[in-house]
Amino acid sequence: MGPGGLRIVGTQFVRNMKASTSGGIKTTTRYRPGTRALREIRKYQASTKPVLPRAPFVRLVREVAQEVRPDFRLTKRCLVLLQEAAKGHVVEVIQDAYACARHARRVLLMPKDLLLAQRIRGERSRP
Repeated sequence: MGPGGLRIVGTQFVRNMKASTSGGIKTTTRYRPGTRALREIRKYQASTKPVLPRAPFVRLVREVAQEVRPDFRLTKRCLVLLQEAAKGHVVEVIQDAYACARHARRVLLMPKDLLLAQRIRGERSRP
């Protein structure tokens, strides 16, 4: 038996609980910290669908385009390219922010890391 009455099976903790309606034993799986996160990372790396939802992104681009010029029109291909570029930019900023967090000897990403990464890149001046 492991901690708290949990049975260790391989790399998973399994707790045996009696089901309220049926007479059988219901087992719930509790994964170790980080296992589900790694599974989610693998899922997103394997998928080809965009990480940013398309409809809200298109609404945002059209709203910004209307402020610049009211009769601005964008093709579907242009919107796809803008979405890919935005995703690439966000990924780069987050990678730089993680480098800032590691430099501060932390693993957790904090808002101040994102702000510092943007300031170093020259995208944001002092608030």
